[in-house]
Amino acid sequence: MPGMLLGDIVPNFEADSTFGRLKLHDFLGDSWGVLFSHPRDFTPVCTTELGRAAQLSPEFSRRNVKLIALSVDSLQDHHGWSKDILAYNNAESGSEFPFPIIADAGRHLVETLGMLDPEEKDQTGMPLSARCVFVIGPDKKLKLSILYPATTGRNFDEILRVVDSLQLTAHNRVATPVDWRPGDSVMVPPSIPEQEAVTLFPAGVYTRDLPSGKKYLRYTPQPKPHQE
Repeated sequence: MPGMLLGDIVPNFEADSTFGRLKLHDFLGDSWGVLFSHPRDFTPVCTTELGRAAQLSPEFSRRNVKLIALSVDSLQDHHGWSKDILAYNNAESGSEFPFPIIADAGRHLVETLGMLDPEEKDQTGMPLSARCVFVIGPDKKLKLSILYPATTGRNFDEILRVVDSLQLTAHNRVATPVDWRPGDSVMVPPSIPEQEAVTLFPAGVYTRDLPSGKKYLRYTPQPKPHQE
């Protein structure tokens, strides 16, 4: 099955969406993007997922990130389901859904992008789209991908966290350790010599002592985030 690898340019596909005809690169412009697929409209797990994504939409916007959902259902279904999602969120009647949902009834996009789940099928035996997440950089390259099965709902707070890490490390020669959150210390990669690290990180570098005596666990306060 075709798919996307990290560093690949995400195709500049054109598709119908709840926001009208959408051409990916034009829609994203200079923004980051999170393109995520879901198995079907009017299903319970997907409703909770898109509900949470809608709640976090202002946080993604604050980071210059545009959200785009995608499934193999029709545009008419997307419009109807959006109202259910807003009701699930207890949104005010008449509120508009904050991001587009792409219609891919012919499964062309999910096949091209490698988003199908061969284990999960609809009533006709056709594979459903998996819960796939693509984070796309302003250069239109794939920066991160996560693939969940249809039975496991995603954590959009975690997707927001990895966006923070990707944006920080795109502009600073640092890495983020396990469970990192914005404001925590970051790590100095082993590829940076000690003397260079002192110059690069004026806030200081401290090293964790280890039984091996190797000085590879190096930390520094988080650099000031770059304004996207």
